[in-house]
Amino acid sequence: MKQEWQQYLQIIQQVVKPALGCTEPIAAAYAAAVAARQLGCEVRRIEVLVSDNLYKNSMGVYVPGTGKIGLAIAAAAGAIGGNADAGLEVLAAITPAQVARAQTLIDAGCVQVSRTEAPEFIYCRVTLVGCDEKGEEHSADVTLCGGHTRIVEQRRDGEVTFTADQSQRGATGAICDGVDISIAAIHEFATQVEFEQIRFILQASELNGKLSDEGMNHPYGLEIGRTMQKSISAGFIGEDVMNSIVMRTAAASDARMGGASLPAMSNFGSGNQGIAATIPVVVIAERFGASEEQLARALIMSHLGAIYIKSHYPPLSAFCGNTVTSAAAAMAMVYLAGGSLAQSCHAIQNVLSDSAGMVCDGAKASCAMKVSTSSGAAVRGFLMAINSHSVSGQGIVSHDVEQTIKNIGQMVKDGMSTTDTTIIDIMSA
Repeated sequence: MKQEWQQYLQIIQQVVKPALGCTEPIAAAYAAAVAARQLGCEVRRIEVLVSDNLYKNSMGVYVPGTGKIGLAIAAAAGAIGGNADAGLEVLAAITPAQVARAQTLIDAGCVQVSRTEAPEFIYCRVTLVGCDEKGEEHSADVTLCGGHTRIVEQRRDGEVTFTADQSQRGATGAICDGVDISIAAIHEFATQVEFEQIRFILQASELNGKLSDEGMNHPYGLEIGRTMQKSISAGFIGEDVMNSIVMRTAAASDARMGGASLPAMSNFGSGNQGIAATIPVVVIAERFGASEEQLARALIMSHLGAIYIKSHYPPLSAFCGNTVTSAAAAMAMVYLAGGSLAQSCHAIQNVLSDSAGMVCDGAKASCAMKVSTSSGAAVRGFLMAINSHSVSGQGIVSHDVEQTIKNIGQMVKDGMSTTDTTIIDIMSA
């Protein structure tokens, strides 16, 4: 296998993985669970310090297994009943009794959450204080930086017990640094690599498909998927490919943001973006009667394409990442329809032209609306591309897809930092 292909597989396996709940509050839950294991005694007090962006993405989203919103319950639940070995599925086995104990700590004023100046967009430090059987007080600190489960330091009673290698401290956004990768290279890899090397990605279809079914069958969040199904039944809209994709994708996000106790296959630290990279591709695969192998190749194209585009800007920002994720999904749709690499590039250009203005104002139920918007743009971009129509040389969209991707990165890094600060100020007022 080519060295670059091995690197692509490593990238995918690093940032496409199951996540239970929104990854920002879950990061706090994970840090708290690791800290609790290190503390080794009953937790009495919890202090959580997070970056502005992690704070923003935790303010309005349900924490799975708790029925409650926010960083306080996430950290307390992680400290009381989290599985420190489960990564982003840290709360998968949380019990009602443990949630009640966590809420007791919060009600007693023993859980404090604050924003702090941070070196990375993803930053969380959890400090636990407890007493052992002799009544002696102990503390444990865990710091995550640059990734939702990337621990860079641990302390017990003020003494450092672990520190990450400097080489391991880089932000997730740098994941493609030093790797020879492009849209053309991704297309070649996805279409030519041995099927057995990428079969694992089919788990994305399984996990995110179950979330979609959960959102269709039960009332979560804004019930966008269920509302569309009612509208189809009432004859207001038809059950065509476009509406099926939007409905099923939104339903998965409804369930995820509404606190369903089912994991999503995430992409680059985002469950919603994992959903947006998966469900539309699965629906198109069904429409064209694609084989299991063709679906796997399309999902690799979608997920790796999304990772590559998102590597051009910070992992948390004022930019809604569903836009570029849906652009990559549209690329995969073109492949499933028998289209060319050139048409796949057209699809990316079309989607970025359509919805690149969508901002991120935190994780919450209405994220399902943004998922549905970007997924609709993916279908439109795909349909235009398969008919060889493409936006080119207009606005931030260049004549070349690689330059367009660079333009997106520049817009987010250089142009949207003030927007991000303003959004956070508005939400925190």
